[in-house]
Parts: sequence; C-alpha cells; structure tokens
Amino acid sequence: MNTIETDVIICGSGSAGLCTAIWLAQSHIPFRILESRPGRLEIGQADGVAVRTVEIFESLGISEELLREAYHVTELTFWSVGKDGKLQRTGRAEDTPNGLSHLPHVILNQARVNGLLLEKMFSYDLEQEIDYGHEVTAVVINREGERPVEVHAEHNGQKKIFRAKYAVGCDGAHSSVRRSLGYKMVGDSSNAVWGVMDIFPRTNFPDIRKKATIHTDAGSIVIIPREGGYMVRFYVQMPAGTDAKGMSLGDLQGRAQGIFKGYEMEFPHTYWWSAYSIGQRLANEFSAEDRVFLAGDACHTHSPKAGQGMNVSLQDGYNIGWKLVQVLRGQIKPKVIQIYVSERRKVAADLIDFDKSLNALYATSKTASSTHDEAENAKKFQEHFLRSAKYMAGLMTSHEDSILVDIRNSDQDSVVNITPGMRFPSVQVVRLSDATAIQLGKVLQSDGCWRILVFVGDIQTQGGKERLQHAASYLASEQSPLTRYATSNSGSTSFIELILVVADHRADIEMHHDIPSLFYPPTGPYGLDDINKIFVDDESYNHGHGHAYDALGIDKSIGSVVVIRPDQCISLYPPLTFMSVKVTNMFN
Repeated sequence: MNTIETDVIICGSGSAGLCTAIWLAQSHIPFRILESRPGRLEIGQADGVAVRTVEIFESLGISEELLREAYHVTELTFWSVGKDGKLQRTGRAEDTPNGLSHLPHVILNQARVNGLLLEKMFSYDLEQEIDYGHEVTAVVINREGERPVEVHAEHNGQKKIFRAKYAVGCDGAHSSVRRSLGYKMVGDSSNAVWGVMDIFPRTNFPDIRKKATIHTDAGSIVIIPREGGYMVRFYVQMPAGTDAKGMSLGDLQGRAQGIFKGYEMEFPHTYWWSAYSIGQRLANEFSAEDRVFLAGDACHTHSPKAGQGMNVSLQDGYNIGWKLVQVLRGQIKPKVIQIYVSERRKVAADLIDFDKSLNALYATSKTASSTHDEAENAKKFQEHFLRSAKYMAGLMTSHEDSILVDIRNSDQDSVVNITPGMRFPSVQVVRLSDATAIQLGKVLQSDGCWRILVFVGDIQTQGGKERLQHAASYLASEQSPLTRYATSNSGSTSFIELILVVADHRADIEMHHDIPSLFYPPTGPYGLDDINKIFVDDESYNHGHGHAYDALGIDKSIGSVVVIRPDQCISLYPPLTFMSVKVTNMFN
C-alpha cells in the first residue's frame, strides 16, 4: 500500500479547501489536496460573492480579476402581487448600503471563483498538485508520532495512506471525513427543494438584469444576473413534497413561468440546471482530538436563499488556514487551533438561524388568504431583507472572548465604531511617503502577519507628541512583541507588522524629523527604510478626505492601539496609556 507523508491533508477542493491551501502554500508548508471529482469544478451551484469575501480576495491579491470578470450587484428590487392581482414592484434599495465597505457585492460562477483561488495557490508553488479522483475511505487518529493523522483513500482501485499532522475535511454535505469520524448532521430534515437554472431568457420583465426577489402565492424566485450581460440565474422554490431527483427542466421552467404570470418569459437556451434539497443542519462535532477539522458543507448546510453557502465555507478555510500555519511554524501554541471550532460553530449556527427566518418569510405566501395579506407579507419580506443587509454582506461575523480575542481589555468606551472579534473596517488614509490615498484594509494583506495599528492623533500638539513617544518607547522595549519575536538583528519581524496612523496635515510632517525610526525600520537585502507603513488622516489629491478617525470612532485627543489578527479580525484595542500591559499580555 502506497504511503505518503505531509503536514496537512485537505479533503476537498472547494472554496473552503482552497482558501486553507493558499495560507499553507504561501508559507511553504507541505500539504496535499484529495478530491473525489475527476478534475476541476466546471459548473458550480454557488455564484454570489459577498462583500466580505471580496475583501478577503483583496487581501489575497486576487480581487482585481474577480471585480473585472464579475457582475456587480448595485440594486435589489422586490416584487409581489398587487391589489389588482398582477405582479408589481413593491420596492427597491441599494444592494450594499453606503459605508459598509469600499468593495461591492458581485456575482461570478463558483467554478471561476475556484479557478482564481487555484491560480493563487499555484503562484506559490507551480509543482503543487491536486490529487483528483481520490475517494477518502477512512480517517484514523493514532495519537502517537509526528504525523498522527492517517487519511485512507482509493484512486483507480489503488489504496493509499496519507499521513499528516493535521487534516481538514472540506468534502461537502456528504462528507466522507465526517462519516469516518462517526459524526452526524443534526437539525431540520424537511429538505425544501429548490430548482436552479442558468438561462438566456426572452422576456419583457423589467428587472431581469437586477437582483430581484419575487414573492407570490404561486411561489418564489430569486433572480441573479450573471456575468456577461445576458445570462441570468433563477433560484425557484418548488412546492412542498417535490422529489428533486424526479424533477425535469420542464417542471422547473413551468413553475417559473407561473410565478411570472402577466409577463412574457421564454427560455430559448438553458446553459445549466439542477434541482436539490437542502436541510438546515449542523454537524454535532466540528473536530476530532484537535487534529482533524470539518469545514464548509461538511459541517453546515442550509438553503440558497441567503446566498451565503460558498462565502461561509470559504471563510471557514480563511479562519483555520492561518491558525494551522502559525501552529506548524511554532508561532502560536497548538491549543490555539481549538478556537477555530468555537468561532466557526457560532458563525454556522447564526447562519442556520438566519436561514430559518428567511424560510418563515417565504412560507408566508402559502398562508396568505387575501390581497391585503399578500401586501403585508411582501412588506415584511422587504423590511427583513433591508435589515439584514449587513449580515448578507458577510460583515456581522463576531467572535467571542478567547485567547485570540481580548474583549475585556479592549477600550470599548473610547473607540465606538470598531468591535473586538469583528473584522477591521477599512477606512481611507493617505500614505505619508508618496501622498497616495489608500484603503487601510488593503494594507492588511493576508500574508500571515499580525498587525499593531497605532493611532496617536495630532502629533503637532504636545499631547500627540507624548503619545507617539510613549508608544515608540514601549514598542522598542524588551517587553514589546516586536522585540521578543524579532527575527533579525535590525529588530524586524515577519510575524508582527507595525503601522502608524496620525491625524495631521500631511504637509506639516517631516518623516525623519517627526516620526521615531521604529516606525520605518530597515528592511530587505539593502537595509532600506520601510517608509510605506506610515499614514495620515488627511485630504487627498483625488479622493477627498477619508476622516478615518471619525469613521472608526477614535478620539484624536486620546488615540488608540489596535491589534489585528492575520485574518483581519480585531484582537484587542486598549487605550494607548495602557498598551504596554495589555499588548504584552495579549502576545503572551
């Protein structure tokens, strides 16, 4: 029997598996991906790329391709049956409310999304392969040895054993890894049936190129315009009792035409279609002995209505990937990997609850007994969607207090617009070195670094100068994590990056005179000053003023320090006056 050794086995090459793989690949940690499919995904059921996922793509350096190829969702419209019995538009709204993010919600088929992730993974190692056609048959944890995890697989009749330090099961709703561990999916067993089709419609329906929800007593449809300008995806809720396996394309198209009653709706070409049933379920366990972890559909399933499936799965991989890297590098203690389970189980449970609330709204059309009831139901439906905009953008993920999120020692009284355990919201600043306006979120690249962001306010005032000196003195001291984890004689570290944001007029600052050299350390083979991590909250030449301090809720006369994890999650933000104790304890 063929035996292969590596550090991490990833079972499944969907969004969760590939996002995990990117973290490992960029850190040159050995891994293998086992995929039961014979080759790359060609057509995927998922298509919505939430705002938070676009932010993650930006941090990985692949958002430009995504934004260039994708359909950008700008407006959301709502339709239901009016008093005259005809289908009518009942409302419209911006898809992503202003101020949530500097990036949009977009639509791109899952096969291409996976392709972008694959290209990024291969950019770190062209020889990295995916083991296609490998069926996982068993997962065993031996508890002894350097590589205690065994993943048994079969390929073309040949049996193989892969030995690793860790394994991640990202192999879908029918996960072989989950079954091998003896874990079960718990929750709703009703399995609502949905039909989905990518079509080129001939229609006079006015919102065919907008994201739209149609909610009638004849059924419900979600319209998703696709990239390219003409193709559209319909998600069609089928009647209760429908057998997904027995459905035909004609059944699906007939159901859709009934919902569009009063409008022409023909289907000259259907590119792809499918029907599937999905229950709202969670795995009873997300890990085994802190060595094997479940991610994506392997541990949570739900309906497609909220458009969160691919996004939440990818973010599972984004969450566990950096933790695996830093444990394997010895940068954080092995027990920290446990936090993946508590963080992502909560996210999955919240998603199930949200999906149930949507299900209840979709079900109201079946109980409406009058046109008035229809109108009231449509109003509730629209209000729910608008209230949930931030959640559906993927920006409501919130982690609880842990080793990696210090809520108790964060200054939640003085800093009002950021929250420990949530992603750091991007704001526009101006880079001091070259006067370039830049989103601060874009500086927080997914490269494995922790960040310490120092906000000292106006350094032209005496108080600002004292805060800046206080911060510099601590960060240069023996207690500072910058000193303790230094990897070179210059004191620089690839593990922690220091960023300074001041609230001055850019023209009033002379870097080498006003800023301590700690904030522009020598770097690279020639020992040049790294002058690109100092920013000002000031007017820019072409993009206005970002008002970063105001947007984040940081008092310029007090300042703050924000510790950010490699996944852009806020770990801690103590007052500047207490940073020496709080930050030291955080990294301990």
